[in-house]
Amino acid sequence: MPRSIMTTNPLTASTPGRICLFGEHQDYLGLPVIAAAISRRVSVSAHRSGPPQVRLQLPDLKQEITFDISQFPLTYLHDRDYFSSALNVLHREGLRFSEGISGEVSGNIPINAGTSSSSALLISWLNILSQLADTPRTFSPAQLAEFAYVAEVLEFGDPGGMMDHYSTALGGVIYLESVPQIKVEPFTPALGTFVLGDSGEPKDTIGLLRYVKCGMLAAMDKMRAFDPSFSLEKLPIDGLARYVHLLTPDEKTLVHGNLSDRDILRDALMLLRQPIIDHQQFGNLLTFHQNNLRDAKRISTPKIDRMINAALAAGAYGAKINGSGGGGCMFAYAPEHPASVAEAIERAGGRAYLIEVDQGTWRIG
Repeated sequence: MPRSIMTTNPLTASTPGRICLFGEHQDYLGLPVIAAAISRRVSVSAHRSGPPQVRLQLPDLKQEITFDISQFPLTYLHDRDYFSSALNVLHREGLRFSEGISGEVSGNIPINAGTSSSSALLISWLNILSQLADTPRTFSPAQLAEFAYVAEVLEFGDPGGMMDHYSTALGGVIYLESVPQIKVEPFTPALGTFVLGDSGEPKDTIGLLRYVKCGMLAAMDKMRAFDPSFSLEKLPIDGLARYVHLLTPDEKTLVHGNLSDRDILRDALMLLRQPIIDHQQFGNLLTFHQNNLRDAKRISTPKIDRMINAALAAGAYGAKINGSGGGGCMFAYAPEHPASVAEAIERAGGRAYLIEVDQGTWRIG
């Protein structure tokens, strides 16, 4: 049967967003993170069509994207041109695209709100492209995550780790180490309902990274110059006293907050490895983490603080901001009375969504 007949039926790939449970602002310090895929997703449906051109409808954004793919490498038309960067990454892997691609992108993940909508889009697009190449190839979720990291981060010189890509591609709950090499431990814990709350406030990723990341790296440089054996991974939190004379008050607060968050994540990892989850303790750890994100790293906002306090007062076991901060989303762990928690978040000015831990990327067709 001719290839053009075989490929007229569209393929569909769907990928979840994610929340960072533990380890916010720690991956770029070489520390691990724990993240969960959520039941809000981005889907791409597409098929081969005609001359070498991509034509994608984005009805949620009331946009259409069209560009030529007759000559590689593709030129990026704007910053974060992920549709083109994914094609370039796969082209370097040996995939070829001599026909056009037409399709549609849709989703229900809050955009620019810290829930990895861009990573979910990229994983779905890569998943589809792998099958629409002249010679289709099937990649594992981990391989798709690695391609997406290159296409989203390395291609554009952006800051960021691999948490978004692995958590959305693999799904479920994952523990991720990136230093000295990638190590992923998956979990399928019997967690209950979460409530995602979108503040509607745009994130200030660059400004916050300037304070949180640059401030922390400067502090670590001072500590390492004083003591070449210094290790953020190994330093006990009470061992910070040895270094405080080197640090500004802000740097001391940042380092203490990061050491505390490191230890909170370790407690959470032990909890997730148990056959039965202590849901109240899980929620408590989320709130302890939020306290550091608010007070030490200063990435929360008054509106998000109000949404978190409202969720806790309505019966949530714990809550925290999600993503780089300065706006975007928070989430609450609410295995009991999630609807009441959602109503409380909306009364505090947010938009609430009930979510569950979800499966990773999939493809049909």
